Amino acid sequence: MIEITKSQTADTRTSDSVVEKEQLLLSSIQHIQDVSKALHWMASELMRIAENHDYTKIDNISEFFVDFRAIQEGRLGDFKNAHWFKDIHLQERHHLTDSVPEDVNLFDVLERIADCVMAGMGRSGTVYPDELSADVLMEAFHNTYALLKSQVVVTEAEK
Repeated sequence: MIEITKSQTADTRTSDSVVEKEQLLLSSIQHIQDVSKALHWMASELMRIAENHDYTKIDNISEFFVDFRAIQEGRLGDFKNAHWFKDIHLQERHHLTDSVPEDVNLFDVLERIADCVMAGMGRSGTVYPDELSADVLMEAFHNTYALLKSQVVVTEAEK
């Protein structure tokens, strides 16, 4: 959880009294620290996601290999119809053009971007064009907003 202290004096919309310059400075510093806490949490979430990227390729290497080899040998058509991809790999959240999680978030979007660019550049030196719908992006935005909010605990300032 991200713990922050209540600070009504950092904003004209929430201040319930006349704020002096020193208080405004202290409140502004506190706000900057609070935003820093949120961004550090986001960075830690991205690191957790990075460590688990494409885990189904490792955990299910046998199924992956069987379908990969079947494609190479011409025994299987579209890889996206293969057992490993549709039944196992699509459990990973970043395949947003094939399956959008109900709680899709911007971390999923960022993982997708990293995946597409790194795969393209590493495999062929080019990146395939990619798009996500405005609806998916807005849903990811709203869900990320709610996710961060759910991580915040506000305590009362000491008197």
